Amino acid sequence: MKTYFITGTDTDVGKTVATCQLLRGFAAQGLRAVAMKPVASGCTVLDGELVNADVEAHRAAGNVVVPAELANPYRFAPPISPHLAAREAGVAVSLDHLAACAAQLQAMCDVLLIEGAGGWHAPLTMDADMQVLAQRFGAPVILVVGMRLGCLNHALLSANAIVAAGLPLAGWIANRIDPGMDRYDDNLAWLRQHLPAPLLGEIAHAADAVDGCLNTPAVAQLAT
Repeated sequence: MKTYFITGTDTDVGKTVATCQLLRGFAAQGLRAVAMKPVASGCTVLDGELVNADVEAHRAAGNVVVPAELANPYRFAPPISPHLAAREAGVAVSLDHLAACAAQLQAMCDVLLIEGAGGWHAPLTMDADMQVLAQRFGAPVILVVGMRLGCLNHALLSANAIVAAGLPLAGWIANRIDPGMDRYDDNLAWLRQHLPAPLLGEIAHAADAVDGCLNTPAVAQLAT
């Protein structure tokens, strides 16, 4: 059983798109693939329950049905940072509870992808951030790089922080969130030279990118 923590160079860089494409890629290899979103804000109410669009996308992309309370233990309505949403809701986010949920999911699948919120140091609680959460899981990290102006700095800072936290950087994904990015190929080449991990694949800018499948030799290697 493999577990990976998915982080990004910032918010809105396509972590969910990448997670869904990875889920389909692993499923295409005959593996039971599941995703977990430990904390989600910006949820909507459906049939009296808070529902998160990212989690629903995970559910559609994965090939194992798991309980919602495990796939997304903490849900909040305001589209704000999770630590603020939890504080306003009077909820204490428990790392122990998140670890227990992840352990139950691990028993149900071959590959578990845990998608963080925001970037590597985005707050989770008033005292802990996504790095602390990733360290609790102890899983290798996959970095989603939103390909746009400024991404070189953000990508290298994120990669260095991951390594400094004592976690392996399993690979990175180039997500072309800005289709008009100048010198895309040159920027991609720079990242391939300087990031201390392999490029797992590129995601083209498309309206239906969340429905795609990232199934490259590098992704296949992650499952072995």
